[in-house]
Amino acid sequence: MLTYTFSKTEGISLYQQLYQHIKGDILAGRLAAGEKLPSKRMLADHLEISVITVKNAYEQLLAEGYIYSVEKRGYYVSRVEQPLRGQEGHALPATEEEPRYVLDLVTNSISAEYFPFTVWARLMRQTILEQDKGLLRPTPYNGILLLRQAIARHLQQFRGMTVDPEQIVIGAGTEFLYHLLIQLLGRDRCYAVEEPGYSKIPRIYESNQVALERLALDHSGLSATALEKSGADVVHISPSHHYPTGIVMPITRRQELLRWAAEQEGRYILEDDYDSEFRFVGRPIPTMFSADRHEKVIYLNTFSKTIAPSIRTSYMVLPPHLLQEYRRRLSFYACTVSAFEQYTLAQFMLQGRYERHINRMRNRYRQKRDTVIQAIRTGPLAGRAEIMEQDAGLHFLMRLDTRLSDQELRRRAAEQGIRLALLSDYYRSPEKAPPHVVVVNYSGIEPEALQWGLQRLAELLEET
Repeated sequence: MLTYTFSKTEGISLYQQLYQHIKGDILAGRLAAGEKLPSKRMLADHLEISVITVKNAYEQLLAEGYIYSVEKRGYYVSRVEQPLRGQEGHALPATEEEPRYVLDLVTNSISAEYFPFTVWARLMRQTILEQDKGLLRPTPYNGILLLRQAIARHLQQFRGMTVDPEQIVIGAGTEFLYHLLIQLLGRDRCYAVEEPGYSKIPRIYESNQVALERLALDHSGLSATALEKSGADVVHISPSHHYPTGIVMPITRRQELLRWAAEQEGRYILEDDYDSEFRFVGRPIPTMFSADRHEKVIYLNTFSKTIAPSIRTSYMVLPPHLLQEYRRRLSFYACTVSAFEQYTLAQFMLQGRYERHINRMRNRYRQKRDTVIQAIRTGPLAGRAEIMEQDAGLHFLMRLDTRLSDQELRRRAAEQGIRLALLSDYYRSPEKAPPHVVVVNYSGIEPEALQWGLQRLAELLEET
């Protein structure tokens, strides 16, 4: 007779426990194919459980094919292929936990006090009350019209872009939009990316198995001459504020790239405008999309930097002729952002709250940047650190006076609880990078951790 023990503290019903016990015996071969199982009443009496519990367990096993029934005779064990030796119960390797750092200069996190929780919660309730039926209807492939209208208005007012809401496609993060663009423009094309650059971008192109060229930057960014020589058809750039160098592409270089794109059919520029809202000196840099007269620029932006990374809402603006092609070939894709989040974000923008939020964040980040830079220039690293490219975005560069290699500097800092990203980390060939240049992502730095970390870094440099 089958004998099992049950636990009432595991949070699993009795019938599920019985089902798992019998299934385990079948897979382990302890119950042989063709072997007759006890009747429901007999097993219930033996295990001191209800008949309905046994009935539910047997029915689940029957539905999954582990047992079969013969009318008026009972239940029997099915012939099931046994797992390979050592396979059953084999634990998956544990995910390696990220080390904890006292000072993290790599991650651009956002402080909880910066997120407009009260306003966001109110808008979410408003969305439920006003859009109850709208939340249940299928979302258009390119996102709800209300949000696309809000984005178009924002682009007109703050980026000088004249955009029809129909040109906007909303997606769950720019990474997802890159995949769509590769399908739209074609996997038979050659794509170019900036070197150095955000490491995830080339990995996405490589994962789509397209030809990829990494083009070195000069003091003005990526050059049209290098692009022409590469044979690339599509180039992915961030002209308003390059990551990680901080370069802002001048107008002459932008015009050269626009001419390159216009000279040949099938050439396109992907303009990644990921943090253009955070410029601290002068006015925002005009977009290349605004200067394009030949429908060659595709504009991309995200709310991850301005609101929170977890928002996962991004958008792209397609030129009219590509919009028609997108509708024809890719409009079968459903929009990947929930209608609930889209309606909430739309109200956040249309009520002017997004503009006010950006202004507050710009002021806070300017203050935080100034505080961090002041601490570097007047603290333990004074005289041994040079600050560069600090006029825009949520990072700047810091060149350290040291004889340590970048690898050794990173390793020793990590041992002290400090996480560093060096400029060489963003090069495919690190030896081509200027040495000892730290990429300081400052948005999540806490003042106490900063003072402690700068002291530890100074001590490391003194050891060399």
